[in-house]
Amino acid sequence: MAVEGAMITVHAGDRDIAAFRAQPAGDGPFPLVLVIEEIFGIHNWIKAVCRRLAAAGYCAIAPDLFARQGDPTKLGDVTAIIRDIVSKAPDAQVMGDLDATVRAAAASGSVDATKLGITGFCWGGRITWMYAGHNPKVKAAVPWYGPVARAYHGGDRSAQDIVGAIRAPVLGLYGGDDPGIPVETTKSIADAMRAAGKTAEIVVYPDTPHGFCADYRPSYREGPAEDGWKRMLEWFGRYL
Repeated sequence: MAVEGAMITVHAGDRDIAAFRAQPAGDGPFPLVLVIEEIFGIHNWIKAVCRRLAAAGYCAIAPDLFARQGDPTKLGDVTAIIRDIVSKAPDAQVMGDLDATVRAAAASGSVDATKLGITGFCWGGRITWMYAGHNPKVKAAVPWYGPVARAYHGGDRSAQDIVGAIRAPVLGLYGGDDPGIPVETTKSIADAMRAAGKTAEIVVYPDTPHGFCADYRPSYREGPAEDGWKRMLEWFGRYL
């Protein structure tokens, strides 16, 4: 499938923010998937994720959610990125920017925003959980190794805190060898979702580290990454 990809501008209240959009060639309308960055910003791998989703038939948009704080791609040190950028991006701002992205996509005419999905990685995995609780119009959510039991940098609540607000079916993809996200926390949120009558499936890949889907990092694990991608497409296909 031919794919078109380009940077676009989203009007987000107090300012315009950049976003990368990829979608199939043609008029659409296409289901919309928000792609939420890691702490490292909108770099080539995030753009590649958008293109892969576009090749599967979706309009995939990755907004620059750190636009007000700075450009993580200009910083090589993780500690500095977290201290100077990520920790200064509050949840309310991020949720508002994602709402603006959905509005802009709907106004474009090439997107069916009633078919709204979201996926994200690490920091973006947590934001995926949080936005599923924020926006009742989300129809499917797929967080990749997003923390669930703590607010994380810049946040004031955890995914555990908002289970009651989540309406979308959630597929969580996690590594069993991820010290930052203990397996008991993912089991706990899966249990809480089911107890609340929500649809949730948590997949934990044994002996797999954090960041296993990112093929530009040493943490990449081909088997879990490809299996997770297949599961994600099946999840979006089912609910979008």
